[in-house]
Amino acid sequence: MNQGGLHQSLTASTAEDGALAERLATARRHAAIVLRIERLWPALQPTFALLGVYCVASLLRIPQHLPDGIRLLLVAGWLSLCGWRLHKDIENLAPPTPSEVDRRIEQASGLHNRPLATLTDHPAGTSSQSSATLWQAHQQRILASLGRLRVGWPRLWPQGRTRQIGAWVLVAALAGTAGLAGSSAPGRILAGFIPGRDDPDVPFPRVEAWITPPTYAPDAPVFLGNIKTPPQTPQGAHLTAIVTGLASHPTLREQGGMVLHDATRHKLDAHSWKLDVVLEHSGTVRLTGRGRTLAQWPVTVLPDADPSVKWGPNPGSPRKEEWRTLLPYEASHAYGLASLKVELHLAHAKHGSERTLTIPLPLVGHPKSVKGAISPDLSEDPWAGETVTGRVIASSVSGHEGKSAPAIFRMGARVFHSPIARALLDVRKRFALGQESRQDAALDLEALADAPGPVREHTGMLLALSSVVAMLDNNLTDTATARAGATNLLWDLALDIEDRRTGDDASAQASIDVRAAQAAVAQQLQHMHENGQQGQQAQQELEERLKTLQSAISRKMQALANQAMKDHTVIPDLPGFTSAGNQAFSRLMRQLQSDASNGHADEALKRLQDMENATERMRNATPQDMANLAQQMMAQQKMREQAAALHDLASKQTALLDHAQSRLDENLKAQAQKQSDLADDGDGEADYANMPTSELLRRLGLPMPPGSEGAQPAPPPPPSQPETPLMPDPAKAEAQAAARRNERATQHALEHALDELKDEFKYLTGKTPGAFDEARKSMQDARKALADGDDAAAANAEEKALEALRKTRQQMQDAVKGNGKNSIPSFLPALSSPSDGSSGSGSASDGQNGSGSPSDSSENQEEEDKQSGKRDPLGRKLGEGKDQTEDDSTHIPDNVARQRAREIEQELRRRDSDRTRPQQELDYLDRLLKPF
Repeated sequence: MNQGGLHQSLTASTAEDGALAERLATARRHAAIVLRIERLWPALQPTFALLGVYCVASLLRIPQHLPDGIRLLLVAGWLSLCGWRLHKDIENLAPPTPSEVDRRIEQASGLHNRPLATLTDHPAGTSSQSSATLWQAHQQRILASLGRLRVGWPRLWPQGRTRQIGAWVLVAALAGTAGLAGSSAPGRILAGFIPGRDDPDVPFPRVEAWITPPTYAPDAPVFLGNIKTPPQTPQGAHLTAIVTGLASHPTLREQGGMVLHDATRHKLDAHSWKLDVVLEHSGTVRLTGRGRTLAQWPVTVLPDADPSVKWGPNPGSPRKEEWRTLLPYEASHAYGLASLKVELHLAHAKHGSERTLTIPLPLVGHPKSVKGAISPDLSEDPWAGETVTGRVIASSVSGHEGKSAPAIFRMGARVFHSPIARALLDVRKRFALGQESRQDAALDLEALADAPGPVREHTGMLLALSSVVAMLDNNLTDTATARAGATNLLWDLALDIEDRRTGDDASAQASIDVRAAQAAVAQQLQHMHENGQQGQQAQQELEERLKTLQSAISRKMQALANQAMKDHTVIPDLPGFTSAGNQAFSRLMRQLQSDASNGHADEALKRLQDMENATERMRNATPQDMANLAQQMMAQQKMREQAAALHDLASKQTALLDHAQSRLDENLKAQAQKQSDLADDGDGEADYANMPTSELLRRLGLPMPPGSEGAQPAPPPPPSQPETPLMPDPAKAEAQAAARRNERATQHALEHALDELKDEFKYLTGKTPGAFDEARKSMQDARKALADGDDAAAANAEEKALEALRKTRQQMQDAVKGNGKNSIPSFLPALSSPSDGSSGSGSASDGQNGSGSPSDSSENQEEEDKQSGKRDPLGRKLGEGKDQTEDDSTHIPDNVARQRAREIEQELRRRDSDRTRPQQELDYLDRLLKPF
């Protein structure tokens, strides 16, 4: 082979074995890394040894016993020493040389004669082309014969006996101390390296935590401990934690969506802390301190919603003649309402009017729900009669505010009949709403002053209107002041004109006084309600203002009566009319003062509103109204006569019942005396020990409960089967028979009186109560029983007759209430006001003077007695009837009777102590003897 062919053969072999060269390069890189590790590890061993020694100390809790400051210095110094030694050892490291890398590969791969050195060696002497080719072929052959190249694992075991012993000792120390620490080993090591952190073996501090609800929530504080279910608390509650036994401050952290606000921390002493935070959202509150979780509590925070507010039905003034504005409302909140108000705006505001009319709603305390309605007098406001948009706004005790949906309604306005008064109010409204300028309003008012009518004819009115015009023309007065002053003066002037339309100066002045007195009373009630004053001084002031109001109303009613006489309106008993009106208002004022003294401000304001309604209708009374009043009073007088006749009939029927019951009592007493005499022995003593309990109770006049031992019903024997052993005294029997004949005649007369009363009532009202027929039938049964000599049946029938008469009275009252022609005049508030529970006058003079309802004074007293419980089991008033009056025949028990009663009582006590008797009898005796 020539030299050119050999060269081509070597070139082809080298190209084919390029992969072998790449494999050798990879092995050299890996060998370099292994050598670097083997050289770096000895450099790290001293540093790791230092750290290991500190870890052993931490596992033994040596650094943890040092104060945090000293521990910080120790850790800093020790770590600095480790860093210095590490830096020094690493700085002295030298990178492995290529020959060292090849030697590592040859040793790990088991290659002999250092084949990798051949690959890097060169031929000695002068190189020729032929020798270079031969040397290259030799290297190629060596490379192909290398086989698999290895680098081995790094040799990390310490070199040298000293280092090996030190490593064994350190590992043994770490293993021993870690075994002693157990699961607390990681925590001890962390605590050793982190100053201010406790290891798990340090006892936990004492933690006391509780949740205080907000001031508006009535819930009690919730103490947090090992709770299984998350406590529920309102939004805004305060979580307070007291930590005792902790050197550094703890921290409250949010977890699981919890939102904490306004966190505060106070140091109580060197090892006690107080933390407070506001809870705003549900989640978990975690309490941490010195690197550990001291406690955690899941808490459910209930969101505080806005108050629920809405309008009631039909707000506003539905009728044009209605001058009050109805404001119904409903509001509720889970924790209570703090305030409630209505805000009104003009529905069709012009010229950018931004005025808001605010009306406070009554609220007593902080109720969770409220539903009601008020009817304030807003007729004085310039918006009266306009369409407004209103919202009910409620504020909760938690500070949230809720608004109702807007409602559009019409505000109430007073009806004025005088054309001049209406014209003045039109100018007033246009100027107040900004629809007219000051100059235009002044010109309109001047024109009204020149127009024929009450203003021109009355000097005082003309001067008042002139003062308003001067105020509007005065450029020194700002527009807001002029608007407020003119609005008030024009309103008073319009009221005065309307008052003088149908009355004289006295009537108009009385109306002014009534309005001023009502405003003073309302101001005092508001003052007492806002300041919570119900003391003697406040009550005296209210009483004085009520007296002033009563005097003004009295003068107004007298003016009405005088005007009626001038108009030739027939009113029966005019002095009685004014007296009745005064008494009606006086009664309402007493109720108002009572409500105010008891803190019922809302009820007192309702009473005042009733008086305002009455006086307003009194102001608008026309001659036709007075004529209607006359007819109503005549009808009322007849109805009172009917009620008095019914009451008299019931009284006589009650007397008949008393007589029949008296005869029954005499017969029962005689029968009991006879049986008592038979039961006594020869010495007059009774054998009480052998008597049944029912007999002992009977002798004491006490009933035995049904179903008990020895209880025997003792109804009065029927007259048809008289007891033969008891023969009545002939004289007494004859007297009783004569009494029955007289009572039978009286009963017959009562039947005729009842028929006449029925016919008269039907003529007056066109209605016939069905209880009339029931009463008549019972009276007929009583008359028949008296004819048969059966007092028991007569008493039973007379009781039914009395009950039917009571039903008759109620049905008559219901019929009168439903009859429009007998309705009470609206300006007598105590008779027509829905807030007044009185049904009529309270004295006989009231009934005679024409101020009562369809029942007279005695009937009202009977109702009061019935309500207060002053009646016997038969429905009669206590002390009523001739048989219940004291007379000479009243029986006073003697000494013998009292002795017998004591003996019977002792026997009953002995039987009560005998537990072998039936339980029902023992229970009855216990209840019977307990009061004694």
